[in-house]
Amino acid sequence: MKIVQLLPSISYGDAVGNDTLALYNLLYKAGYDTAIYAGNIDERLKRIYIHNYADLPDLGEEDIIVYHFAIGSDEMRRILEHTKARRLMIYHNITPAGFFDPYDQDMARGCQEGRQELRDMAGLFEACLADSAYNAEELVKAGYRCPIAVLTILIPFEDYKKKPSKLVISRYENDGYENWLFVGRIAPNKKQENVIRAFAYYKKQYIPQSRLFLVGAPVVEAYDDALKRYIGELGLSSDIVFTGHTSFADILAYYRLANAFVCMSEHEGFCVPLIEAMLFDVPVIAYSSSAIPDTLGGAGLLVDDVDGIAASRLADKLHRDDAFRKSVIEGQRERLHDFSYEEVAEEALLYFHQFVNHEENHWRIGENQPEWKQPKAGSPDNQGEKTNDIPPYSLDLIDQKIVLRIRKKNCKKRILRSAFNLVYKISPHLALLIKIRLLNKAR
Repeated sequence: MKIVQLLPSISYGDAVGNDTLALYNLLYKAGYDTAIYAGNIDERLKRIYIHNYADLPDLGEEDIIVYHFAIGSDEMRRILEHTKARRLMIYHNITPAGFFDPYDQDMARGCQEGRQELRDMAGLFEACLADSAYNAEELVKAGYRCPIAVLTILIPFEDYKKKPSKLVISRYENDGYENWLFVGRIAPNKKQENVIRAFAYYKKQYIPQSRLFLVGAPVVEAYDDALKRYIGELGLSSDIVFTGHTSFADILAYYRLANAFVCMSEHEGFCVPLIEAMLFDVPVIAYSSSAIPDTLGGAGLLVDDVDGIAASRLADKLHRDDAFRKSVIEGQRERLHDFSYEEVAEEALLYFHQFVNHEENHWRIGENQPEWKQPKAGSPDNQGEKTNDIPPYSLDLIDQKIVLRIRKKNCKKRILRSAFNLVYKISPHLALLIKIRLLNKAR
């Protein structure tokens, strides 16, 4: 039995590519026969274990294709329609076309076609995984009635302990500036212009000696040009740094330099940089849109407007009020436990074990289980706290985190977790067998 990951394109350093590689490493170490096949392969990844999709072997009825859906592809669809293998989708979301309409019609058309393809393939998969509750809800709205599970992206926290770029640190460290940071491709849905607007207000009203790092590669030239014109009109060209596509060591350095992470994005399927900022104890201020409240899970600070005033006020409070800043960081540290590599890897291995053995029903929340709601989102300065509930038509969504918590409720969780993590580091396969036995015992 083989488990093959398939995707139209794999890029160096992006969330989908990193998730694909992390899942490969997890499955391989657990003893599965696994491989990655892709259409466009980033040159920096060609020396790794990634094959061109044209070399995909014939697969049998017990083999599994794990398809990463983040963009439409006629070639991938043909493979999926004609394979004998079982099909499992991991849905990473597709940016709505409307964000690209003013800047790049080809990009907008590609997004529109991708979303149509998502709807057209609704009956093709045996089951689906989604990065977030937001993505799971999109699958339901697109017509998917197969079992859907929410499994967060695998993020190897150890990678972030690597050494940051000395060059970047030495250039900006201890120069008296307050540093804002946003990490993400320069794209219309990320709404860097709203981060810039908030930063301009902050610099004028609160801390004149401030700087903004926008870390990420441009996707659409017209949008990139529009941002730079806007910065010029505001007279901020010397205070805002566009890094372009940069190295991982540079990214680590920018996180270490940051005093606040400000995200005004209007469309995210998960948003890994939120987790990265929390790892570096950088307080997060984010616009409450799409999957962002779900990813933060009550941590960080959410704002409900895009004019930048609320974000600027929160940034100023973080700067002036040490107790407030400390409480925000403590909340973020608590939230990070839900994304620990060991925690997510454990859930992923259990999911794949049950999927391989046709035990998908173990992941469904039954009628007698408590209704699942997303975490409430709000900030200390926001009285209008919001709750984003999944609509009634999708109450049968599978959320394995909830199921695991229900089954382990009467176990001595902390002791068992420590023991499991120790065993997992020695042998993921042995840890999985122990986990399955514990779950059977807890039923």
